[in-house]
Amino acid sequence: MFISHAVSDRNFAILLVEMLRTRQISSWYSEKHIIAARHWHDEIGRALARCDWLIVVLTPASVRSVWVKHELLYALNKKRYQGRIIPLLLKTCRMEKLSWTLPNLQHVDFRKNREAGFRRLSQIWKLRYQATKSTGA
Repeated sequence: MFISHAVSDRNFAILLVEMLRTRQISSWYSEKHIIAARHWHDEIGRALARCDWLIVVLTPASVRSVWVKHELLYALNKKRYQGRIIPLLLKTCRMEKLSWTLPNLQHVDFRKNREAGFRRLSQIWKLRYQATKSTGA
């Protein structure tokens, strides 16, 4: 699971990684996995090449992020990501600015109720969801 997010949404990405980890779903996001002295864009490329799902955390900041756009476009152009891109709407934004195809993908809405968002996200993989203190639900 590759988690694409803006730097300013890092705290939410950490919550998301924790929720996934407790359900035995491994994930990769840049803040945690880029090792010092390595070329970060190469690390991102290697992670995208080995992951089989992409969650794109949508906020006004991520819509403006050049790197979120690169990550999303990579996944949109790879057949193995077909049906495995999950737009996660954290804050109201104009997602079509990232890709004109993005609004056509079914998204998971976290704007009003985080617990409901985590529950819906878990359902994608047919997992049960139970709120924990770490998810802030």
